[in-house]
Amino acid sequence: MARIRLENIRKVYDRNVTAVQDLTFEVEEGEFVVLVGPSGCGKSTVLRMIAGLESITQGFLYIDHRMVNSVPARDRDVAMVFQNYVLYPHMSVFDNMAFGLKLRGYSKEEMTRRVRETAELLGIGTILNRKPEQLSGGQRQRVAVGRAIVRKPRMFLFDEPLSNLDAGLRGKMRAEISRLHSRLGTTMIYVTHDQVEAMTMGDRIVVLDRGRIQQIDTPLALYRRPANRFVAEFIGNPAMNFIEGHIVEEGGGPAFEAEGETLLIPLRESGHATIGSCVGQAVTLGIRPEDIQMSSSDTLPAHAAYESDFLLDVVEPMGHEVLLCARVGKQDIRARIASRKLPKAGRFVRLALDLKKLYFFDRATERAL
Repeated sequence: MARIRLENIRKVYDRNVTAVQDLTFEVEEGEFVVLVGPSGCGKSTVLRMIAGLESITQGFLYIDHRMVNSVPARDRDVAMVFQNYVLYPHMSVFDNMAFGLKLRGYSKEEMTRRVRETAELLGIGTILNRKPEQLSGGQRQRVAVGRAIVRKPRMFLFDEPLSNLDAGLRGKMRAEISRLHSRLGTTMIYVTHDQVEAMTMGDRIVVLDRGRIQQIDTPLALYRRPANRFVAEFIGNPAMNFIEGHIVEEGGGPAFEAEGETLLIPLRESGHATIGSCVGQAVTLGIRPEDIQMSSSDTLPAHAAYESDFLLDVVEPMGHEVLLCARVGKQDIRARIASRKLPKAGRFVRLALDLKKLYFFDRATERAL
């Protein structure tokens, strides 16, 4: 296992294109860390710098206590699994998995033992004689992972390895990679743009945007305590609702007044009394779709909910739940409710917002208040 530390890492390409800016974080021995963010945020660049496939413009990279900025990739004891399987089409599964060991001079007996052990671990022991063209997408990805495992490296780097699989296979492979980490206990860094993968797989998540770290924390902490609007919007599916407005004084306590709308949400008795120090400030209110209900009458105390009539635009039945898209004035709101008798689009529905589940962000800085 390896411990990885990045200190003030910066990557600049030609023409002054900065891909990564002042990146600092650590990965502990045996930890599973996920780098997540939108396309172009720099996450794959970070992974390639750790692997030694990209040079570092500025800063320091340590594997354990050794600074490895100038150490070649082959000497870092890292195994990398890419989005594309890159299997040799003329070789069998066995030969694809054993190829790296053969280059390193392992004996035939040792290669056979390692390949068969790894194949059994991944559930591909019966297909070792097949060629890649005879395999499904999931089987090819297992072979690619197996080729990395047989080397027994000190750390694994995964660069969006499930992007080419369909939804069903992605879910299955997520579980398999998580189980693999539990069994091997090896340090793993996993890159993805899919926040569901990040939330379900990582011990910790590093959220990136435009080459900068937005927040590092456990999955549940990111969900419950986002540091800024970007993290709040990126983590969670469906995404958090946002309403622009101001904090005002109302009835002896603070309240949120939406811009140009009829929404005036009292906050004095909802656990947000400290927001009173922000009276007059332009803020963004956030609330997750799952914290909005059809009615508060049988689920929330009156003082813990804010109710208003919304015009229902779209109803999306999902089986065990229903997604609603509604409007008040020009403001769109998405709600995720339990599946029951479905309301009809085009009518007004009364929605209740859980006042204890509101988030507030400074409009200028987008930092959480």
